[in-house]
Amino acid sequence: MKKIEAIIRESQFLKVRDALKNLGVNHFTYWEVTGVGKEKQSHVYRGVHYDSSAISRRCISLVVSEELLDSAIDAILDSASTNQVGDGKIFVLPVEKSIRIRTRETGHSSL
Repeated sequence: MKKIEAIIRESQFLKVRDALKNLGVNHFTYWEVTGVGKEKQSHVYRGVHYDSSAISRRCISLVVSEELLDSAIDAILDSASTNQVGDGKIFVLPVEKSIRIRTRETGHSSL
């Protein structure tokens, strides 16, 4: 099993969610995050230029089987990309063990 963490634009979240759902991945966690990256946001308020280095994004976290890994990554890449700086990052980590609390199932069946 592998854990995928993807940091994406908030505007692309629904596309990513639907792409994962079409793949059969109906369970994942997400939250709003703020970070600093190469993309710079700036605002003008009453003629004054403000540079905002904090960029809002969504972080999606999901665990998939080895068989679904490449498909899930491709689904995120295809649906999250705008071909602009700041589209995000995907991280893949190994998962040693997974346990469903209610039934105590382990491994792939716990997903």
